[in-house]
Amino acid sequence: MKIGFIGLGIMGKPMAKNLLKAGHELFVFDINKDSVADVQAAGGKSTSSAAEAASNAEIVITMLPNSPHVKTAILGEKGVLEGIKSGTIIVDMSSIAPLASQEVEKACKAKGIKMLDAPVSGGEPKAIDGTLAIMVGGDKDIFEKVKPILLQVGASAIHCGNIGAGNSAKLANQVIVALNIAAVAEALTLVKKAGVDPDLVFQAIKGGLAGSTVLNAKAPMMIDSNFKPGFKIDLHIKDLANALDTGHGVGSPLPLTSLVREMMETLHADGFGQDDHSALARYYAKVSGTKIGK
Repeated sequence: MKIGFIGLGIMGKPMAKNLLKAGHELFVFDINKDSVADVQAAGGKSTSSAAEAASNAEIVITMLPNSPHVKTAILGEKGVLEGIKSGTIIVDMSSIAPLASQEVEKACKAKGIKMLDAPVSGGEPKAIDGTLAIMVGGDKDIFEKVKPILLQVGASAIHCGNIGAGNSAKLANQVIVALNIAAVAEALTLVKKAGVDPDLVFQAIKGGLAGSTVLNAKAPMMIDSNFKPGFKIDLHIKDLANALDTGHGVGSPLPLTSLVREMMETLHADGFGQDDHSALARYYAKVSGTKIGK
């Protein structure tokens, strides 16, 4: 299938490569020319704009940082809607505000274009191995059409409801992940200050009720003081800001989310915004005077 792919960042680039491996013809666009060249070397075809990428495609996938980037790429000058053909489906896999998804979909619908919001979870490692969890909002029949393609970049693709439902599900995911990472950092700092080896505690508790995908993925990074980004602090701040805005809009208080966001804002102010979100361990090192890692 001919796919336009817009956004070749930390997640988009490996996703695009997996679609190439699956045999699709990709027309790619990104402002980062090095990323484009990398995907081009894997078989993708470079384009000069989002409009050009869309003009060649049966499906257009966008994978961008936040709501304004999606609006620009789809609705803006030389954007997707300028080049897209009738019958083409847009699948926005970015993590953005649900209301922004609805706004973009409304503009697409006015031009007779179908759109889904389909954000992902799993970070760079799962983007690389094609095992992302994908949460989808939009027309159920359109979802069924594109589901086989989604499952070439993900291990699961679940239809969650109308447009915006995918991003609502992603906000819930990001709240749970952020609070879990903070809990892991807090607990491992506690045992380190108590004179107990954090790695031994991790081995002891990971098979019990405290065990989780977050614990398994992030505790070793904290113990090794390895904060190479699989998902950056700055991006998680963006997601939690969207969660708080959405929560305020629907009347759902998010006190724990607001606290962890402020912890991440502290790390951003200290120059660690490009670190992995496991760098919440740095926040606890700052306030406790004790590092989890060696």
